[in-house]
Amino acid sequence: MATSEVTAALQTLGLTEWESRAYLALLEEAPATGYAIAKRAGIARAKIYEVLASLTARNIVQVSRGEPQKYGPLPPRELISRLRAQFNDNLDAAEDALTVYANAAESGGEIWDLQGRSAIIERANQLISVAKSRILAEIWAQDVPALHEQLIAAIARGVTVIVIGYGELELPGAVIHRHPGTDVVTSGLGGRWLVISVDDREIVAGNVSAGAHSRAAWTSHPGLVVPVTELVRHDLYKIEMLDRHADVLEASFGPGLQRLRDKYAPLAGQ
Repeated sequence: MATSEVTAALQTLGLTEWESRAYLALLEEAPATGYAIAKRAGIARAKIYEVLASLTARNIVQVSRGEPQKYGPLPPRELISRLRAQFNDNLDAAEDALTVYANAAESGGEIWDLQGRSAIIERANQLISVAKSRILAEIWAQDVPALHEQLIAAIARGVTVIVIGYGELELPGAVIHRHPGTDVVTSGLGGRWLVISVDDREIVAGNVSAGAHSRAAWTSHPGLVVPVTELVRHDLYKIEMLDRHADVLEASFGPGLQRLRDKYAPLAGQ
């Protein structure tokens, strides 16, 4: 292969033309002085030490301590392995940065209409995957398997996961408060709802039991995030109060607070 082709190939890996030529010169003759490398590579003597310093800083070239200083190249196989590792690290860093940026740009104050169960579950899992401190959620038992992996991963990261569970939920590491009126709520809402609030800053909330006709909202708009998150908190207050004072509360409002539910039931036809 011609020297120009190899030089061009090295440039695609992030080396400059002069760096590529100096490296190839060292593969042909090493150890070598800066003067000898400049002569063999066709690089001006005034520039060769700058080029060699750049290659040395990147551990592509080693330099001796004696006088005159001599240089040697990293073997090609090791060079490619190192560049591949650096490239993969850079790709990972770029992916993380772009994901954070895209999420912020996508949901910055807009209210998005998610249609179809798969789209809702996918977005809920994405929110869970970037949670840093706390997840508040209301989940029916039938929908836990679709979210289980990301919720467990969040718990492993140290995220506090607090769930109001409708039915029997298995989610090790989460704080689960079982809702006492699963069937009543399901009937009143017209299906199973999913509410995910992440770090009090972003939510997904909607019906996930209607298949392709399921609909939910996804947003970081405080006009929805604040009241929806607060509703989850109020459900938590209610469940904890029922756990401790069910006899008193149910004496006033009926089993499961049914008389309160009836008093503020959805309007007919809604």
